[in-house]
Amino acid sequence: MKGIESPAGDVHDRYRNPLVERYASEEMAALFSARDRIRAWRRIWVALAEAQAELGVGGVTSEQAAALARAADDIDFGRADELERELRHDVMAHVRAFGEAAPVAAPILHLGATSAFVVDNADLLVMRDATRVIERKCLSVVHALAEFAERWADLPTLGWTHFQPAQPTTVGKRACLWIADLLLDLEEVAFRLEGFRLRGLKGTTGTQASFLALAGGDGALVDDLERRVVEKLGAPAAFPVTGQTHSRKVDAAWAATIAGVAESTGKFSHDIRLLQHLGEVLEPFGARQVGSSAMPYKRNPMRAERMSALSRFAIQTAGNLAYTAATQWLERSLDDSAVRRIALPELFLTVDALLVLYHGVASGLEVQEARIAQNLERELPAMATETLLMAAAESGGDRQELHERIRIRAREAAARIEGGEGSDLLDRLAAEPGFAGLPEETWRQARDPATYVGRAPEQTRQFLAREVRPRLEAYEGTLEMTGEVRV
Repeated sequence: MKGIESPAGDVHDRYRNPLVERYASEEMAALFSARDRIRAWRRIWVALAEAQAELGVGGVTSEQAAALARAADDIDFGRADELERELRHDVMAHVRAFGEAAPVAAPILHLGATSAFVVDNADLLVMRDATRVIERKCLSVVHALAEFAERWADLPTLGWTHFQPAQPTTVGKRACLWIADLLLDLEEVAFRLEGFRLRGLKGTTGTQASFLALAGGDGALVDDLERRVVEKLGAPAAFPVTGQTHSRKVDAAWAATIAGVAESTGKFSHDIRLLQHLGEVLEPFGARQVGSSAMPYKRNPMRAERMSALSRFAIQTAGNLAYTAATQWLERSLDDSAVRRIALPELFLTVDALLVLYHGVASGLEVQEARIAQNLERELPAMATETLLMAAAESGGDRQELHERIRIRAREAAARIEGGEGSDLLDRLAAEPGFAGLPEETWRQARDPATYVGRAPEQTRQFLAREVRPRLEAYEGTLEMTGEVRV
């Protein structure tokens, strides 16, 4: 997006938000732009005037409502800024500017309404639109990961618990863990979207007193007026009760859902950083990309590291909205306003940026099969000893004596590994009494990593077929990923 010009006319003389300049997509940045914000305000004012005209409330005429609709996109930001410097009130500045653009409607514009009627309803509409973008991009990432998981469903890889070598899994099964986290996020997103409601028409303290006066004391007429406004704004309903604002718990709940996506992206990013350290799975790296200014040979996981950083920021930002909800006073206090102006846009921009990065990484992951095999080969002999012990005992060997032979040979093999050589544990055991006579098939299976992955390949394919593909098919043809990794 075009930067804000400084008084000297050079965009480089003022702070510019990296979320917009470097990370988030133009699509998300536009949703939180000043233009889209004021368009939403004007759409709400038009809806109110149209509903008032339809019901004969407040003397509003259809001509006045039509005049507002015609002037809705005629936004003079310079005039609004001039008025705000005078009035010290952004909503009233735009009321005046809108009235100047539609003079015939100026007397009835904002009739019975409060600033929260405009700001809160608009913020809720923008949050819904932004959440739909997050939902689509989450699904785009799921699609990329599903392709990866399908391709590598059978490839054994060393599992890790406590970042210590553990029972093998497969590369595809591990990717299913990343997908499963995102599917949980998508369930939360769907819950928020399905339960979406607007603040509606509630007046200065939530009592609808101003609208009741305009309706001549007819409460049913006020209900009809609110229903019509909400319907015109494309929402299913309004909250049944509010103070001057909708409960800030609504913001906190939506923020927690969006931050949940950041939790998932953070987990993925840490996994990729660990895997890249192991040399097993690498994030994409451009042909002319520089890994380090001082060490030209380095291939740092910079995208995953950026994801780790941004995920922390998103999670912390969501917490700010929770604190805001907890510290509101009675019907309202204004200490929510400044933080919401910053926290809500930055939360959505950050998670949008995370998903752009996630999709870019997931679509270009490089699997290093040789290194995976090498790491498995180093650890597999020790894991095979339990299988061999059971087989030798079943063949008539003394379990305790066999255990001692494994212990001794394992220490010898460990010393060899510490000296920089490969493990020869299985070769040593093959020459030991009690093990030497085991069938060749037993030894073949003991040396085969696929023996130890359990149902991982089957689990991967079942998960993709039963849980992932149906979800993706419902969005077939609409999973556009806007934005790109620019730096």
